[in-house]
Amino acid sequence: MARAARSDTLSRRRRVARAPWRAVRATVLGSGRLVALVGRLVGRFPELALGVLAVVLLAIDIPTIPQSFSSGYLVAGLAGLVDVAPVVFFRRYPFPAWAATALTGIGWYVVSDPAVHQGISWSVVQFIVQVVALLAVALLARPLEILLATAVSALLTIGLLPGDLKTWFVAEAAVVVLGVLLRWLVLSRRALAAKSVETDAERSRREVLEERSRIARELHDVVAHHMSMIVVQAQSAPVRLAGMSPEVAAEFGAIEASARQALNEVRGTLGVLRDDGADRAALAPQPGLADLPALLTASRAAGLDLAWGLDLDPEHCPAATGLMLHRVLQEALANAGRHAPGAHVDVTLTHDAGAATAELVVRNQAPTRTATGSSDPSGGSDISGAADTSGGNGIPGMLTRVEAVGGTLRVGPLTDGGFAVAAQVPLAPVSDRPAPVPEEIS
Repeated sequence: MARAARSDTLSRRRRVARAPWRAVRATVLGSGRLVALVGRLVGRFPELALGVLAVVLLAIDIPTIPQSFSSGYLVAGLAGLVDVAPVVFFRRYPFPAWAATALTGIGWYVVSDPAVHQGISWSVVQFIVQVVALLAVALLARPLEILLATAVSALLTIGLLPGDLKTWFVAEAAVVVLGVLLRWLVLSRRALAAKSVETDAERSRREVLEERSRIARELHDVVAHHMSMIVVQAQSAPVRLAGMSPEVAAEFGAIEASARQALNEVRGTLGVLRDDGADRAALAPQPGLADLPALLTASRAAGLDLAWGLDLDPEHCPAATGLMLHRVLQEALANAGRHAPGAHVDVTLTHDAGAATAELVVRNQAPTRTATGSSDPSGGSDISGAADTSGGNGIPGMLTRVEAVGGTLRVGPLTDGGFAVAAQVPLAPVSDRPAPVPEEIS
C-alpha cells in the first residue's frame, strides 16, 4: 500500500513538472501553425496582405505625427497617407514604390523644423516604410535597381538624420543582404522543384520506353520463332511429302522465300532493341524503290494476278520516299490478296517531272471468290486495319507513312466493285504541308 502511494505521488510530481514544458510545446506548435497559416495567406493574397500592413502603419502614423511634429490630426492624416501609400505597390512596382518613399523622406526633411523634433526629419512610420521598401526591392527588383536603391538610401540616412542615427544605413544594408539571400533561396527552391518535375517526367518517359522495348523484344522473339517454323516447314515440305508436283513444290518455295524475307525484316526492325549485347541482329539496308520489281515478282509468284508499270528512276527518288512507296505497295498488295482473292491487280507508278511528284496507284477488280475471314470484299470500309506488314495498321499505317514525306493518300471502292489506293508524294523535300486525310476515290 505504502509503495503504491509513493508511486502515485511520484507520478503526480512528474505530471506537474512536465506541465510547463507541455504548455511551452503547445504554444510553440500553435505559433508555428499560425505562422504557416499566415504565410499561406500572404502567398495567396499578397496585395491584401500589403493593404493590411498599410492600414496598420497608417493607424500608428496618424497618432504619432502630432506628438512629434506639433501638427493637427488633419495634416497628420494626409501625411500618413503619403507615408504608407507606396506600401500597396511594393509587390508589383518595387523600385518605383521605393523611389516614392525616398521622395517622401526628402519632403519630410524640407517641410519639418529640426529644432522642434531634435533634428529627426522623419516619422517613425516613414523610417519603417523605407526599410520595408528596401526589402521589397531586394526581393523583387533587378540587380542594378537593388544597388541604386541601397546607395541612395544610405546617402539619405547619412545626410538627413542626426549624428547618432547615421549608422542606421548599416541596418538598411543588412536588410538588403537579407532580402537578396531570401530571394536566392526562393529561386533555388523553385529551380529545384522544376528540376524535380523534369526528373519525374523523364523517369516516367524512360519507364514507358523501357516497357515498350520489353514488349517489342518479346514480340520479336514470338514472331521470329513462328516465322522460323514456317520457313522450316516450307523448306522441308518437298522432302516430307512424297509425290509432290513441281507446281506445289514451287508454291512451297515461294512461301519459304516470303517467310524468310519477313523474318529478316522483323529481325532488322526489332532485333536492335536487345540490350544483352550478344547475338544482336544485323542492320540490313531498308528496301527502296529499286526493290519494287522484286516485290511485285514475289507477289505474282505467291498467286496474285498482277500487272504493273513502273515509270520512275530510283535515282530521282529520295530514300525516305522510296521506302514509303515500298511499304505502301506492300500493304496494298497484301490487302488485295486478303480481301479480293483471285482479282486482277494493276500497279502503276508514274511521275511528273515538272511538278516533281510521283503517284503510286494500286487497283484491284472485284473479288472472284469470297475472302476467307472477311465480310468486306473491298477491304475499305474498316480502316482500323488488321495485319499490316508495312509497320502500321492498315490504311492508317499507309496514311502515316505518306504524311511523313508530305504526300497525300486517296483510298476507296471503285464503281465496278473493286478497290484502289493512290499515293501522291513529292520527289523533293517539302515542309509545312497541311496534314492530309484519306480521300474517297470516285
